[in-house]
Amino acid sequence: MSKSILISSSLLSLWLLSPPAWAATSVETVVVTATRTEQPKQKTGASISVITAEDLKQRQTVTVSDALEQTPGLTVVRNGGLGQTTAIGIRGALAGQSLVLIDGVRINDPSGPDGPAVLGDVLVNNISRIEILRGPQSTLYGSDAIGGVVDIITQRGGENAFALQTSAEAGSFDTWHVNAAAHGSLDDFDYGVATNVFHSNGISAADSRNGNRETDGYGNVGLAANTRWSISDTVSLDLRSYYTRSHSDYDDNFLFVPPFTVADSHAYNTNMLLTGYAGLNFDLFGGVFHNRIAAIGTSSDRSFFDSIFDAIHKNFEDKGTAQRLEYQGIVELSPDNEITFGAETQRTSFTDDSFSSFFPATHDKGHTRIDGYYAQWQTTLFDQLTLTGGVRYDNDQSFGSHTSLKLAAAWQVRSGTTLRANYGDGFKAPTLFELFSEFSNPLTALRPEIAHGWEAGADQSLLDGRVLASLTYFERRTTDQIDFFSCFGVVSPACALRASVGGYYYNVGRARSRGFEFEVNARLSDALSLTGSYTNMTAKNLESGFDLARRPHILASANAIWKSPDAWSLGAGMTYVGARFDDSFGSTRLPSHTVFNVYGTYALNGQLELFGRIENAFDTRYEPVLGYGAPGRAVFAGIRAAY
Repeated sequence: MSKSILISSSLLSLWLLSPPAWAATSVETVVVTATRTEQPKQKTGASISVITAEDLKQRQTVTVSDALEQTPGLTVVRNGGLGQTTAIGIRGALAGQSLVLIDGVRINDPSGPDGPAVLGDVLVNNISRIEILRGPQSTLYGSDAIGGVVDIITQRGGENAFALQTSAEAGSFDTWHVNAAAHGSLDDFDYGVATNVFHSNGISAADSRNGNRETDGYGNVGLAANTRWSISDTVSLDLRSYYTRSHSDYDDNFLFVPPFTVADSHAYNTNMLLTGYAGLNFDLFGGVFHNRIAAIGTSSDRSFFDSIFDAIHKNFEDKGTAQRLEYQGIVELSPDNEITFGAETQRTSFTDDSFSSFFPATHDKGHTRIDGYYAQWQTTLFDQLTLTGGVRYDNDQSFGSHTSLKLAAAWQVRSGTTLRANYGDGFKAPTLFELFSEFSNPLTALRPEIAHGWEAGADQSLLDGRVLASLTYFERRTTDQIDFFSCFGVVSPACALRASVGGYYYNVGRARSRGFEFEVNARLSDALSLTGSYTNMTAKNLESGFDLARRPHILASANAIWKSPDAWSLGAGMTYVGARFDDSFGSTRLPSHTVFNVYGTYALNGQLELFGRIENAFDTRYEPVLGYGAPGRAVFAGIRAAY
């Protein structure tokens, strides 16, 4: 670690000693996730990456999870091909410790084991930008934000009454995919709507190199709407919704010889997620006091069919609901002083039904409620130093109260150079699945997960703003982290009570994640642009001394895009995932892998564009999870139309 600190210090010194970089040609990036208000990125003091609609279009990204894999500090794990279980980890955090929003609505599944986001079913369509905020963020976002926040913001409104974008593509694995999205402004009404249909015969979820030949297909239908009615100059009404329904084949057969890898089966599952948002916005006192009141609902339904071990067709059904009320107020005391405060209450419920030929059917259910109150003050001194401080109080129905703090500073020491530091707390109560399912702890009550994290970094603009670079050192310590304990080969009182289901949830004790991230965005000319990221991270269970499962030490990515003066564009991207362990005991090591993609477009005219790409161009074979495969080389082509 001393070597990492030395490297960080050396680079920081070079930045500070280099000639001033006057960002004359750079465009100020405004973000909303870091403070829940619109702020210039350099004033937030936080580590935040932005993926734009243009980035998604140029790279021909199909799923949001593929886009997230290009950001520093973020791990994506998928059990096979597209549509399989997909989990993200921000700076070593577990999947359920990272909050994912679509237009301000949480898409973390209330019925999921640790409350993960349903990212496997979120396809790219009508997205304006994605903001990835790293580090504990419970002060503003409450539970589930230990690792960070992913905020997906869709397009709404526009200069015209109607703008339409459509695309259709087809390619390897008998894949076809259609997107359609429209947005615009009609007098006092802004709207954005989108739909998509996706189908693929896919690959075998179980690694084909182990003799698995049955393909596991995937289908997805999605709808999204984001509207605003400006009733007057000071009052507006927001209505938003997001819906996805999918069908995914998967493999749940396992070999009964070491290392007990997964094998082909005819299992499949169906997933449904529906969210709704209704919000009233109103300004008072001449527009210096902004208010928002919102009612939000989420419903999920996941069913699992045709286990290889059971003659009963339907084996599990998990349903979850969440009802949430929010109030947020923003007081602009002056151009350099802003107070944000709010109150939230959320009730979540869960049911889990299992059906088996070997055991009696079970019906588990539970519900909980959590109330939260927060306040934050942001001030800028001497036009250079921005300070942010916040506090939150949560009261959980089952686990009592918890207080979270946030402190951040951003110092623009000169034009183009920003030094920043950030401290934040994280809090996450056990999920309903962990508490009430058949995998609940039979002997000990689970405790909430508590995290404390800090970071320090620098942002530097070079070459008249054409190059933007960021370097950050971070550390987060988590106590009472919840994980699944496997009872395979273990004799204990708890395992005797959970032998039929194979294990139970327990509090690990202490975990630590630390390292540094580097990110660069360069527009070297009107034709050539480059992006890159590098993460060096160590995530450990401090009780056992082992690495946390599937958390690589090294992550890296890069993209280069060239645009011709006329109609062509060509690009190439690389993603590197370092070696990591598949389990919590350091016994099964997964080797590193590198995947290269190439992509290009040709504009037929101002409305029509042809595009194509080769994914995994060098046909790299690897296992993202032990026994599960990943797609080999694949070719896709399509057409876009804009009106």
